This record gives sequence, structure tokens and C-alpha cells, in this order.
Amino acid sequence: MENHKLQTSTVNRKKIIRRKIIYILVDVLIVTASFLVFIWYKPASVRVYLPRYFEPFIFFLGVWLFVGFIIAKYNLHKARNTKDVIIPILITNLTILAVVTTLIYSFGAFYYSRLIVFGTMALSTLLELILAYLFISVKRPVIIPEFEAPPVKPRYYPTDKTFQSAKKDEARYVETRYQIRQIIVDEASENVYQFISKYVDVGNPANLTLSTTTSFNIEQLPPERFSSLVNLHQVNDIRRINKFFETVNKRLPFGGIYISSAETYPLRKARILAEHPPVLNHIHYFFDFIFTRVFPKLPVFKKFYFWVTLGRNRVLSRAETLGRLYSCGFECVDETFIEGKFYFVARKIKEPFYPVSPTYGPFIRLKRYGKGGKEIGVYKMRTMHAYSEYLQEYVYMKNSLQEGGKFSNDFRVTAAGRFMRKFWLDELPMIFNLFLGDMKIVGVRPLSKHYFNLYSDELKSKRTQFKPGLVPPYYVDMPKTLDEIMASEMKYLEAYEKSPFITDLRYFFAAFYNIIFRRARSK
Repeated sequence: MENHKLQTSTVNRKKIIRRKIIYILVDVLIVTASFLVFIWYKPASVRVYLPRYFEPFIFFLGVWLFVGFIIAKYNLHKARNTKDVIIPILITNLTILAVVTTLIYSFGAFYYSRLIVFGTMALSTLLELILAYLFISVKRPVIIPEFEAPPVKPRYYPTDKTFQSAKKDEARYVETRYQIRQIIVDEASENVYQFISKYVDVGNPANLTLSTTTSFNIEQLPPERFSSLVNLHQVNDIRRINKFFETVNKRLPFGGIYISSAETYPLRKARILAEHPPVLNHIHYFFDFIFTRVFPKLPVFKKFYFWVTLGRNRVLSRAETLGRLYSCGFECVDETFIEGKFYFVARKIKEPFYPVSPTYGPFIRLKRYGKGGKEIGVYKMRTMHAYSEYLQEYVYMKNSLQEGGKFSNDFRVTAAGRFMRKFWLDELPMIFNLFLGDMKIVGVRPLSKHYFNLYSDELKSKRTQFKPGLVPPYYVDMPKTLDEIMASEMKYLEAYEKSPFITDLRYFFAAFYNIIFRRARSK
């Protein structure tokens, strides 16, 4: 199985490389032909202009190809519609126009003919757009056939006519299953088919296999008509992911299965570095990181990013993908990595949860239990991937707790988040809760619903009598297990109940001593 997987991956990569080489050669011919057209069009002879512009043209062609690599203009194998081809061409050529114009006017190279320089770019762009339109027009779309006939197992009937009808139904079912299997293999791979077939009978008409990025196609399905939906298109290309997941949820019955895939950001990085030669691959990844991971989080550039990409090929983390599923009423049954993709199997367990303002930026407001059991919004800096708050129960079931009461091997925490947690930078915004009166300086941690439900009823009742604090008793006793944490908090709360001011003062200085001199840290 592993050998087959490696062979399939190698063959696919070679095909992609061959196609890219063809696209690049075609582009070189387009630019060269456009250049020669305007050389010929100039009033002066070809004998004068061609030698004079030869070296600048080679440099210009190098810039043209380099920018095309960076903006992924030659990734035509991923194109699904006209915009997927035309938008990269326009962005690439506008970038080249800006670069060339800057070079000409910055270095005072006014002796170059503007007609030849800008005419070459204009004609090349026009020819590229025409060929792109023709390319996407003749590209064969993937169509998933739908079959309504139910599978019928062969049985022996008293009449030949009934028996022959049953045999035809059985043959049609086998043919349907084979056709859908071939589509899955062509669209993904044999390994993906094997993974899907563990949870879904792909030939059964109660299970639908499709490849789509729009909620509209899902909305046309009758509610609860299918017990499972398999979407072969990756989640990254869906414009409104939550809306799509919510629509799938509405069309499935409770217990229904939804299978799809995503390209997580580590997989994306590995793909980019493998697709391009050394040095160029890291330059490409740098610009890709800025455009796909920084721009969407900045209000100034967010609209521009979605206008250019139309929400396709966005960067997702494993935690965000699963968190969005959980927020939309699913639970994760299985997950795996197959040939550069993250595949998941989700089961519908409830109606979608519609968050009014989902947390996505660097500053977040988390729902926590405060005094009197009242729900308060605790301000923090983001240390986890977006939508990670919906995965607490899932991570607890998978990994349980480590020393200190935090989840072990928590994949939701980012690299920057680990650094911020080490030095409490993520908790600085909680000072705002102090000013609001929701918290005090020393006190038990404000807990989420999941953590709160892990505590004993006695401690739950005691906790809700007082405000949570910025400096918890954890840094005084340094407990390791959940039972020790509960014992530490109960001891503090009982002491605080008898003498509030003295208890908080004593705990504050004890925590300060442990943090500074004993290097106490919260993991």
C-alpha cells in the first residue's frame, strides 16, 4: 500500500511538472512573438532594434517568468473555471507592468521605446487571456453520475422474468459502483477510495458522491434523502465554509456521514517547496504566506484578498477545519492524511450553532463562567487556531490532560501561541476584565463550559460564589493532576471566604516568588 501510494504521488507530480513546462514554453513563445511583432512594426529597421533590445528582452522575459512562478500563473491544472485562469494572469501582468515601469523610470532608461515595451506586454496579455479562455472552455469537468435505483441482492424467484429483472438491478448496481469508484480514483486516488469505502458504500443510491464548492448545489438536494455525502472538492476552495457545512447539515439526517478533505497550511508549505526549485520555492512561499495568511487577517487587505481569490485556495489549519465542523453540528469520526490532503469523516449530531461573531483575529473574547455562574467574556490574545474553542471535548477525548491541567499534545496551539503562553502575553488583555469588574487580581481561573463540567459539584458551587482572578492559586501550589488542581482551588476559596484581603495578599506574593525565582510556568 505504501509503495503504491509513493508511486501514485510520483506519477502525479511528474505529470504536473510536464504540464507546467508546456505552459511555460507556450508563454515564452507568446512573449517572444509579441516582442517581434512590435520590433517589426517600428519604423526603424529590424537590423537596428533587434540587437539593441536583445539583452533587455532576455531580462524582461526572466522577470515575466519569475513573477508568473511567484503568483502561480502556471498552475492551470488546478483551474476549475475561467476566473481561476484569468485572475492570476491579470495579477501577474499588472505586477510585471509595475516592476518594469519602476525600473525604466528609476534608472532613467528613457531610450527604450515605450511602444515596444508596453506593446509587448499588452499583446502578450491579450493572447494569454484568449488562450486561457479556450483552455478552460475545452477542459472536461468532473461529473458525478446519480443513480436512483436501489441496490437489490440477487435472489431466486419462482419465475424467470422476475429473476432476470433482479439480475439486471444487480448488474446496474455493480456498474454504478464501478463508475463512481473510477471517478473517485481519477479525482483523488485509490487510497482515498479505500478510505471513503470504509464508511460509505459508494454504489448505494442512499449515498451521494459529488464535487462542488457552492452551497447552492447542496440546497437543491431533498432533505434527508441521502444518508451520507462525499464531497471530492477540498474545503479550501469554498467561499463561505460555514454556510456550506450548515447546508450539508440540513440535508443529512441525524447520524448522517459527511466526508471531505482540506489542504492544511503545513501540507501547503510542503507542496510549494516541492513544486519549485531551491531558493525560488522559499521566495514563492514567503509571498504566499504574506498574501494568504497575513492579508485575510488585516481589515485593510481582507476585502482585496477575497476579491482577488473569490475565497478559493485559502489557507486552513487542521484545528480550524475540525472546529468549523463542530460549530456546524458535526463530530469527527475519523481523520487522516492521504497524499498531501487532510481527509475527515464527520457525523451529524445536532443542529448547527450559529455564532454571531466567530473569533478569527489576534484578539479574542472567550465565554467563561464568572461570579454567580454568569457567563462573562474574557479577553485574551489568540494562541490557538481559529475555531479551536469548539474542539475542547474532542481534544480531551483524544489526548486527555497533562500535568498542570492543560491538554497534552494540543494541536490547536500555534507556535506563536506557545511563546505567548510561556510569558503570559496572551493574558494581558484580561486586565480589561479587571477594569470591567468581571475579575479580580487573585482568584481561580475563569473556566469554559467543558472544563467547568470536569469539576466536582461542591467545587462548582464554591467557585461561582466569587469572581475569578488574573493570578490563580495554581502558581502557589503548582498542582499536576486535575484532582490536585481542584484541591488547590478549594483550599484557596475556603481561605478567601474567611479572610479575603489577607488570603489574596499572601497568594499574590507566593505566586510572584514562584514565578520569578522558581520559574513556575503554565504550559
